[in-house]
Amino acid sequence: MRIYGLKTCDTCRKAIKALPHATFVDVRKDGVPGDVMAQAQATFGDALTNTRSTTWRGLDDAARALPQATLLAEHPALMKRPLIVDGDRMHLGWDAATRDALGVDG
Repeated sequence: MRIYGLKTCDTCRKAIKALPHATFVDVRKDGVPGDVMAQAQATFGDALTNTRSTTWRGLDDAARALPQATLLAEHPALMKRPLIVDGDRMHLGWDAATRDALGVDG
């Protein structure tokens, strides 16, 4: 299992704590492999981009119009977090549905 996120993100820290056996990948430092990003885009579509973030609000219209893959590669903090890859299953965010699907509390 891999958790893609930011080491400074409180939500990612909660996921890491609840899933100690998972490998954490800092998207700012290491990025997200192309095949994983492509699968995440196919699975989650526009939900993969966090349009409520301060990074998003700081972008101009030209940057916002970039293809999602380009935008997330240039600004990894825009990815909704965490992205959890568990075999062939993917989960986005750390809500009750994700925790239930992974069989963890809080």
